[in-house]
Amino acid sequence: MEQEKDVEEIKYLIDGYDNTFWTCSVSKLGYSGTAIISRVKPLSVRYGLGISDHDSEGRLVTAEFDSFYLLNGYVPNSGDGLKRLSYRVTEWDLSLSNYMKELEKSKPVILTGDLNCAHEEIDIFNPAGNKRSAGFTDEERKSFGTNFLSRGFVDTFRRQHPGVVGYTYWGYRHGLRKTNKGWWLDYFLVSESIADKAYDSYILPDVGGSDHCPIGLILKL
Repeated sequence: MEQEKDVEEIKYLIDGYDNTFWTCSVSKLGYSGTAIISRVKPLSVRYGLGISDHDSEGRLVTAEFDSFYLLNGYVPNSGDGLKRLSYRVTEWDLSLSNYMKELEKSKPVILTGDLNCAHEEIDIFNPAGNKRSAGFTDEERKSFGTNFLSRGFVDTFRRQHPGVVGYTYWGYRHGLRKTNKGWWLDYFLVSESIADKAYDSYILPDVGGSDHCPIGLILKL
């Protein structure tokens, strides 16, 4: 399968990270996918939410470690014309949130990835002009708050840096990265029970190679 060949070529790029787990879209090749690459072998790994309607696009990998679950997620974009807005805010977000709360019954949860929502006006360079842009609609912002923040998952960067303007995504068109006209779309959300263990939550905006930049979290558990 073409996608397996593509992954095999890159999965050992990082020395010492020998445990690789990935999933990608089977409904639309090259469309979406997620992966976890770890030095430590997880206790268990699962793919998707366990709901067939949500699991054909490779949007979630969960790795269980001794003291937490690590989830790498890629939340669906609401798309041109907001075609998938209803699906995203009424089905996907709620299903992911419920899944996380179920995992949390046994150990804390860490969710990272492109969550496709700039939650507050500080998280986008032009809030007034993007009120109906996918990723910054009132519906998506409310859903992010209701399904994640209000259910006990903490935005680690905002907890540590409440007033800092920073972005994790810049569209390729118009050279937006050079002028730092970006969006904050990528997060580390953690269970409230380990939020105070976050030693550092940071972004690396100068690292290229994508329209997103790397983000990082150091936890002292």
